[in-house]
Amino acid sequence: MPLSIVNLTYLLAAVLFILCLKGLSHPRTAVRGNLLGAAGMLIAVAVTLLDRQIISFELILLGLAVGSALGALLAVKIQMTAMPQMVALLNGFGGAASVLVAGAALIETHITGAEPTRQLTISIAASGLIGAVTFFGSLIAFAKLQELVSGNPILFPGQHVLNAVLVLAAIGSGVWLAMEPQTATPYWVVVAVSSVLGVTTTIPIGGADMPVVISLLNSYSGLAAAATGFVLNNNMLVIAGALVGASGIILTQIMCKAMNRSLTNVLFGGVGAAPVTKSSADAVYAGKVKATSAEEVAMLLETARRVVFVPGYGMAVSQAQHAVRALATMLESRGTAVEYAIHPVAGRMPGHMNVLLAEADVPYEALKDMDTINPLFPQTDVAIVIGANDVVNPLARTDPKSPIAGMPILDADKAHTVVVIKRSLSPGFAGIPNPLFAAGNTLMLFADGKKAVNDLIQALKGAA
Repeated sequence: MPLSIVNLTYLLAAVLFILCLKGLSHPRTAVRGNLLGAAGMLIAVAVTLLDRQIISFELILLGLAVGSALGALLAVKIQMTAMPQMVALLNGFGGAASVLVAGAALIETHITGAEPTRQLTISIAASGLIGAVTFFGSLIAFAKLQELVSGNPILFPGQHVLNAVLVLAAIGSGVWLAMEPQTATPYWVVVAVSSVLGVTTTIPIGGADMPVVISLLNSYSGLAAAATGFVLNNNMLVIAGALVGASGIILTQIMCKAMNRSLTNVLFGGVGAAPVTKSSADAVYAGKVKATSAEEVAMLLETARRVVFVPGYGMAVSQAQHAVRALATMLESRGTAVEYAIHPVAGRMPGHMNVLLAEADVPYEALKDMDTINPLFPQTDVAIVIGANDVVNPLARTDPKSPIAGMPILDADKAHTVVVIKRSLSPGFAGIPNPLFAAGNTLMLFADGKKAVNDLIQALKGAA
């Protein structure tokens, strides 16, 4: 196939990738964006297979069959609430692929007797370094989110010094590879050192900041792919990797701003979840928490003129979005204004709540971002918090020593009445108690999110 046709087709795929990213920036166009991205990838893969010298199409087809089967299985089995750890694994697989492809390219030069260029060896080293950090960092992120290991920061003396030494060792091994490309030993040293670095730079980060880490690792996987594109001399892989790397960095910056974190703080500070002691929780909650019932809340809703739902991870876990939509429809039929307050990092990933509510056919115009809804809370009769915790925790405004100090939050506590639907008083990702639960204008409805909302629906019907 002529090179000009190949590059023109790659350019078309790149345009589709860019349109995909633009589409994914809004829930209304996200599905179309996904389809455009998939079409671009299909075109890129097809042209690559036709252009390159393929040793065995049989093995490629076998790999496609196995990968497609696993992908379909995961798509069906993985719950929406587990999507962040799924993303972490996919990031890791991308990093591992870069490591293996770069290693195979180096071994190929040894088998054929070709003299590796300086650009090739540097690209191989970069692929191995970034890919290994991505793979093992993603495994730690997955394990923390899946609660296979503690979500608390794991800190030890000399941690920053060790990380600095590992970085220098990885770079030094890459220089060694560039100077002596005739042996594969330096490359596998790069991979080994970078693997340890991926672990040591992720374990000090707590569960509250793990979504930011996943976003950053997504960027890393793109950079590793771009480096591998230079290894294979494939323009499409360079472009696609660069797009993923750039978009991942942008998303990471957005999340850091939403959580009042600096990127350096997240990477090296070991901030995040801290264990809550019983004494600290008792000091906040003892004798102050007011439990309520669905019938009492229904009485409040009967006279409410404005109701704001504040969805969180608990809504996702209980799959309560359809019940919330049904309750909102009932309230709107009575003349109540209903809106939804969306925090940028509610749940475990940006857009988590938007996707769930869109699934329940909640109108896009009813979803209000933090800057829009916060000025309206003082005029809100009832704010119904469903499973949210850290994103409505007033300590972010009042306690400069809190792990979430300075984090922009939803001002739900300023509503006339706050109803918090939650199974218990257990802490959120940041691992700290929430004074909102004991506030004078707060009522706690202890129940599963879906059950509680369905009980409210029944109570309202009974009161009609």
